[in-house]
Amino acid sequence: MVTFRAATAADFDDVNRLIQRSFLNDDGGREWDEERALFEPERAVLAVDGDRVVGHVGTYTRELSVPGGVLPAGFVTAVAVAGTHRRRGLASTMLTRQLTDIRERGEALAVLWASEGGIYGRYGYGMASRRLSFEIDRREARLDGAKFDKARLDGLSLLAGPAADFRSEIGIVYEQQRPLRPGFASRDARWWDYRLADQAWHRGGAGPIQAVLCRDGDTVLGYALYRFRSQWNDSGPNGQVSVMETVAVTPAAYTALWEFLLNVDLTRTVGLWLGAVDEPLQYLTNDPRRLGMRLGDGLWVRLVDIPAALSARRYPVDVDVVLEITDDLLPDSGGVFRLRGNPDTATCEPTTDTPHLRLDTATLSALYLGGNTLGALSAAGRVEELHPGALTTTDPALSWPRAPHGLEIF
Repeated sequence: MVTFRAATAADFDDVNRLIQRSFLNDDGGREWDEERALFEPERAVLAVDGDRVVGHVGTYTRELSVPGGVLPAGFVTAVAVAGTHRRRGLASTMLTRQLTDIRERGEALAVLWASEGGIYGRYGYGMASRRLSFEIDRREARLDGAKFDKARLDGLSLLAGPAADFRSEIGIVYEQQRPLRPGFASRDARWWDYRLADQAWHRGGAGPIQAVLCRDGDTVLGYALYRFRSQWNDSGPNGQVSVMETVAVTPAAYTALWEFLLNVDLTRTVGLWLGAVDEPLQYLTNDPRRLGMRLGDGLWVRLVDIPAALSARRYPVDVDVVLEITDDLLPDSGGVFRLRGNPDTATCEPTTDTPHLRLDTATLSALYLGGNTLGALSAAGRVEELHPGALTTTDPALSWPRAPHGLEIF
């Protein structure tokens, strides 16, 4: 008989084995110190059959940057059910319990990366961001001098070396930029340990994590994390640069970092898997086709406290709209709400006023970070306009100048 309970610290090894098997990983000979430090057993829901852990959903306690603000969120991770116990409703039970717990803890939303995108829509999640991956032939792609003034780079310097040597400087830049980019997550010491963990099995055949800093005098204006992969063929060097993340305070610093990454000796390709859909690189190159761009899904968001979530973000233009939100999984989370907002403040409260727009929680969640439009979702039949003109006036308010960007897998 399967029962459900919270985890304890002693469950980590059993949970980890379940996760590795479920995701088809070979865990032999690995150290798990960084993952163990992140484990929050009191927030994990286990399915147990006798003394065997056969299901798990985990939650990390972190902050998520949203348009114009930062708020606590439940970061959902490691959703797994043993192959012997599939199609018994275990995942549904665990995910519903998890969402209830997130709401009871005062977190307005849940966020996750979907291993399979078809799973989470039925639990009220919406695809709130996308990622743009790059596979760049660096011999063909060049930064176009006509698109930026090289004089802006005067006075900037670069410093490269092992990432661990620059942990403090990297953290400062990240914290400066974190509130400004929807989708960025808080990183305490444990999360920096995890991000910069450099065991051999993390490398996928590449070398240790490197960092390059862009500085103006003593002030660090940006950084990139990357790895080299040394490779040769009959024609000579064929190395690769794998970029993990690039964070910059100024356009000049961003440009200087990419000039460095695109000109590493003995390399022929530069890859970036988790790029933003508005990545400036695509507007700096002489031929965007040489960037090898491919679009994929990013962060999936699920609102569990609609008034709190909509009040926590900001809106680039004035908005005053009444929303009717349906939520089949958590019916008491839905209702009719009046949203009033502008660039400086926002309120969202239950109301008896006549709704202007009708949509479900998954659709509202997809809109929340500003990465989708009401117009597109309406064209897909997911938004019903109940008051003429409501789509046109509300759509700009739910946008944001920078696209949401999931910078890391968790």
